[in-house]
Amino acid sequence: MKIKSRAQLRKNAKNKMLKDLVSTFGETMAELENKVLEKITLEEYSLILVDGKPLLFEIEGHLFPTVRGALEMGLQKRLVTVDKGAIRFVSNGADIMAPGVVEADPEIREGDLVIIIEETHRKPLAIGKALMEGPQMVEADSGKAIKSITYVGDKLWNMEF
Repeated sequence: MKIKSRAQLRKNAKNKMLKDLVSTFGETMAELENKVLEKITLEEYSLILVDGKPLLFEIEGHLFPTVRGALEMGLQKRLVTVDKGAIRFVSNGADIMAPGVVEADPEIREGDLVIIIEETHRKPLAIGKALMEGPQMVEADSGKAIKSITYVGDKLWNMEF
C-alpha cells in the first residue's frame, strides 16, 4: 500500500471524530482523547493511527475500527457472530453468508459497517458492510449477509508504522 500523506490530527478534527465514535460505540471510545492520532491517506482509504497503531480507518466517509482496533478496544456494538464453520472463509476475506451468522446486533441496518467475531472466543475476524438488517441476518437461510472489507491477515492487518 502506498502512503500519500501522513499528518497528526488537529484538536477540532480529533474532537469531531471522537464525538462520532462515541455516538456509535459508547464511552469506550472517549479514552482515545488522550492519545496521539495521526491520519494516513492511502489509495483505497484513510487510516487513523492511535499512538502509532492502525486502530481506525475511514471508508466511504465513515470512521470505523480496523480488525486490530476492534480487538484492542474490546468493542461490544455492531457485532455479528459467525459459527466455527465460517471462520476459515472469513479469515481469508470471503463475504459472510447468512447461514453462518448465529447472532447479530439488532440495531444493525443495511449499509452499516460491522465487526465480525467468532462464536467461541468472541474475537474479531473481519470488518464488513451489512447487506441486510441485523435480525434478518440471523433468520435468513441463504444469501450474502455482509460484504467483507478487511480481515485478519490482510494488508491492513499486517501494516507496520
